[in-house]
Amino acid sequence: MPTQATLLLFCAAVLGLLLSPGPNMALVISQSLAGGVGGGLASAAGICVADLLMTALVCAGVAGLAAAWPPSFDLLRYAGAVYLAGLALAGLRRRGAPRFERAATQPLPRLFRSAVIVSLLNPKALLFFLVFLPQFADPRRGGVTAQLALFGLLLSAIALLFHALLGLASGRVAAVLRRRDAASLRWLDRLQAGVLIGLALRLLLLDRPAHA
Repeated sequence: MPTQATLLLFCAAVLGLLLSPGPNMALVISQSLAGGVGGGLASAAGICVADLLMTALVCAGVAGLAAAWPPSFDLLRYAGAVYLAGLALAGLRRRGAPRFERAATQPLPRLFRSAVIVSLLNPKALLFFLVFLPQFADPRRGGVTAQLALFGLLLSAIALLFHALLGLASGRVAAVLRRRDAASLRWLDRLQAGVLIGLALRLLLLDRPAHA
C-alpha cells in the first residue's frame, strides 16, 4: 500500500497535469458545445471509462507489449485522426439544420462513445499511463500491480471530477449562446469542428517515441 505522502504527491501531480491545456480538456469543451451540459458530462464519463481501460491494460502488461511494437503507435494515431475528422465533418453538416432538429442531433450516448474512442485512440495517452503510473509504485510497499491499479483508479476519479466541472461550466456557456440566434449556433458548430480538426492534426503530427 502506498504511503500517504506518496498518494498526496500523486494527486498533486495529476491535478497539475489536468490544469495544463490538453486534448481531453479540448474534447470536453468541444462536446459541451455540441450537447450542452449533458454533452460535457457524457464526455467526462467517457474519458473516465477510457482511463480505467488504459489502467487495466497497464496492469495486465498489454500496454507494454503494444508500446514495444513500433507500428502500433502509428496505427492508433492515424485511426484517431480519421475518427476525429469524421466527427468534425458530421458537425459541419448539421450547421444548416433547424434549431428544433438540432437539439436531437447529438444524443448523449454518442458523445459518450466518442469520448471513449477518441481517448483510446490517442497513443500518447496510453504511453502516459505506461510511464506515469509506475513512477509512484514501490515494490517494497506490496504488489506493484495492485499499486498501479490503485493509482489508475485514483487518477480516473480525479480526472472525472475535473472534466465534469469543466463540462458543466462550458455547457452552461454554450447553452446561453445557443439561446441567442442562429448565428451563435453556426459559430458553435464551427468552433466545435475546429477543435476536433485541431486534435486530429495534433495526432498526425505526433513524433513517435524512440522506443515505439
